[in-house]
Amino acid sequence: MANIKESLGKLMEVDGAAAAAIVDSGSGLVLGKDGSGVDLDLAGAGNTEVVRAKMKTMKTLNLNDTIEDILITLGKQYHIIRPVASAEGLFIYLVLIKDRANLALARRKVLDVEAQLTV
Repeated sequence: MANIKESLGKLMEVDGAAAAAIVDSGSGLVLGKDGSGVDLDLAGAGNTEVVRAKMKTMKTLNLNDTIEDILITLGKQYHIIRPVASAEGLFIYLVLIKDRANLALARRKVLDVEAQLTV
């Protein structure tokens, strides 16, 4: 099992990784961050709203399911948001440089890190 600092280090090893954070979706506060090029405190708060909106929509639709991950594709970046199953209210946020990243491998690495994360 890995702690926040170790988990962020593993995320930053992903090809094309620019920045990573562990975020509390209850408050929008970033518990840990690494990398550059993105204001992770602002991104953490903003992506908290993304997670909340998706969960609200799922509840409205009576979907009895969970979010595995949320992928946001920009012109030059991928943003992966993955709720932490073992710690309700937390999510992993990873920013990738699109032309340097392998999305499938990055999603797999985020899954592995999420499974080992302890808080």
